Amino acid sequence: MSVFLVSTGDEKLDKSAEVAVFMKKYLAWMKERPDLFKEVKSYKLFRNMVGGNYGGWVEMIEFESLADLEKWYKRYISDKEHLTKIWPEFTSLVVPGTYKSSVMTSVQ
Repeated sequence: MSVFLVSTGDEKLDKSAEVAVFMKKYLAWMKERPDLFKEVKSYKLFRNMVGGNYGGWVEMIEFESLADLEKWYKRYISDKEHLTKIWPEFTSLVVPGTYKSSVMTSVQ
């Protein structure tokens, strides 16, 4: 049964162009680092177009199991490039208090 890490947040209104650039850079970084994402079964990143919160986004990362998610997460949060470059840039673009993550499974 698949397990999903679902994260949501809202971009700062004056940072929309920077968010678009960051998202492309982040996706390219993921492709450059297969060692860091080897447990990831699928990845989807969505930006809100109509309705909901303007500048909202949803990230869905699929794993085969909770054990795979835990293994990935432990490696991901301790990665030096993530800690020093990716995370600080990301947090500078997100409205404080809007970033949330949940672990979910399919109902079926």
